[in-house]
Amino acid sequence: MQTEKEKSGRLHRYLTDLRLPTIRRCYQEIAIAARRDDWEHESYLLELVEREQEERRNARTARLLKDSKLPFEKELKSFNRKRLPRKVDAQMTQLLKGKFLDHKENVLAFGNPGSGKTHLLCAVARELVHQGRQVRFTPCNLLVQELLIAKRDLKLARVLKQYAKYEALIIDDIGYVQQSREEMEVLFTLLADRYERGSVMLTSNLPFSKWEQIFKDPMTTAAAIDRLVHHSVILELNIPSYRLEESQKARAQAEPPQDPQ
Repeated sequence: MQTEKEKSGRLHRYLTDLRLPTIRRCYQEIAIAARRDDWEHESYLLELVEREQEERRNARTARLLKDSKLPFEKELKSFNRKRLPRKVDAQMTQLLKGKFLDHKENVLAFGNPGSGKTHLLCAVARELVHQGRQVRFTPCNLLVQELLIAKRDLKLARVLKQYAKYEALIIDDIGYVQQSREEMEVLFTLLADRYERGSVMLTSNLPFSKWEQIFKDPMTTAAAIDRLVHHSVILELNIPSYRLEESQKARAQAEPPQDPQ
């Protein structure tokens, strides 16, 4: 006849072998509550399994968020949707459902500096991470430098494969800094590699009519636009700069009241 201590030891070992750390940690505590409240066996088991599942989901979300490189401060709760045009707000509602990832659709956000393009895409991406989706954020200038180094070291195919695992690749500020032809060639290679295989979410201050400034060549420009626009959602944020509005408000609040004449 085994003692309670021996049975507890065996159970701990089995739960360790089965990789159920949450159940191993809390089964005794929940057993006390189950005896006290006269739970059915199934209710006790369900409570244990639900706790294990919740812990695993939270741990996975934490890993995905860390891997995403999303700016910590650009969350949905801090994004002012009231500033958005009605059409864009409706588009955002649909994007938050994540179906565009299943269809390998791209999301292209255009607008003046400070209009909230980056915040909008990052807020959507962060919510998708909480749904278990894999996304990756990168500024365009850092991305092309990484691709150039990989090409130099004959590792471009490996880097493209690493990016291919993400359901969405967020490229921030494409064209903000005028790139060289060599840089744009590797960026085009990435876009072509992801075509109909994974979503691209990008922001740009330049309309398509000025993208030849980015890709340097009319044929490459047309090919890049064609791949991005095919199966895409286009967000047009033709609104004033949020940063400028906030700066003006701050200055107005800091100014001393005028003396009455």
